[in-house]
Amino acid sequence: MTTVVFIHGTGVREPRFTELHARIASGLGAVAPHARVVPYYWGEAHGATLAAGGASVPEGPGGTSRGVGDESEDEAEQWARLYADPQAELALAAAGAGATVTAPGAEFPDERPRRLLRQLDRKAAELGPDVREYAVALARSPLLAPAAAALDPDELARVLARSLAAAVIGAALESDAPVLCTGDARDAAVDRIAEALGAAPAGADRGLLLRTLKRPVMKAGSRIAVRRRRALTDAAHPAAGDILRYLARGEGVRRGLRDLTAAQQPPVVLLGHSLGGIIALDTLVLDPQPGVELLVTVGSQGPFLYETGALPSLAHPGPLPAHVPAWLNLYDVRDLLGYRGAPLFPGRVTDIATDSRQPFPVAHSAYWDDPAVYRAVAARLP
Repeated sequence: MTTVVFIHGTGVREPRFTELHARIASGLGAVAPHARVVPYYWGEAHGATLAAGGASVPEGPGGTSRGVGDESEDEAEQWARLYADPQAELALAAAGAGATVTAPGAEFPDERPRRLLRQLDRKAAELGPDVREYAVALARSPLLAPAAAALDPDELARVLARSLAAAVIGAALESDAPVLCTGDARDAAVDRIAEALGAAPAGADRGLLLRTLKRPVMKAGSRIAVRRRRALTDAAHPAAGDILRYLARGEGVRRGLRDLTAAQQPPVVLLGHSLGGIIALDTLVLDPQPGVELLVTVGSQGPFLYETGALPSLAHPGPLPAHVPAWLNLYDVRDLLGYRGAPLFPGRVTDIATDSRQPFPVAHSAYWDDPAVYRAVAARLP
């Protein structure tokens, strides 16, 4: 009989592990009745815990955080909303516009701001080289006319300046720029651009129009996240903490796997999901296990860690040691945490792509409900 040692992934704790083990034993047993699944539950003994009860987690606004007040959080949320949609404030103003009448021969309210946007001097482009391109695009916006009808010229100029700043900074965020400006630098640039667009000199309240109009704004989530930081940490730390703890102090969990494997009658297969696959791979690379005849990794980051130089047991471009057994690596095409091993270890790894038809992150946990996964494993069991 083949013994399959199952090594779970990040964040798994009881009672979930017992349920997961039962599901895998049932799924594999249906296609490989000669195999028995032995669980390796490392989460309780070697997984991450908040040893001091979360003493490292700062309090949110109203607690003991330094200088994080409700007003600054409101402003930060509004800017976050603008970074995601630079014309959101313009749209809010346009939505409040009523019917307007322009006297014969008079200039329409949006004519001057459109002209100033198109003529925006590059000296106002200190936020980035693309600010003039954004200005020209903003001049063509269908939101400009109703917003110009709803706001006085000074307010409109500041809304447009904030829109340009948000467009530039939002683009930098998307491109993963290594350095972004502070709020003070952003506000100073906004003031200068606003003056170039016809606003009065700076000195008035810099609060966003959203506050001036006393209208609600879609929250971007930063204040809510800060206020719920302890709850969010409690929910997230097992998964993220397990990875960090393993990479820093992984010998204990590997020793436990070696001891469990040595106690089994061969042939033995190591079946690791996610971080469990990394643990299994590292264990086999660092310490030969004669009874283990197959390594199976499912949705594992092992190949990625190896390529980036973060795998504890082996650094790229070092070859996979000869004593490591055959390696079957399964990854869902929609699982962003599943990686290929064959391109890195030609002839040593067999990659199989699966498709649960689930989006990420569901795809990362859907392997164990996919009959194709069990069939692929069963076909290669010794």
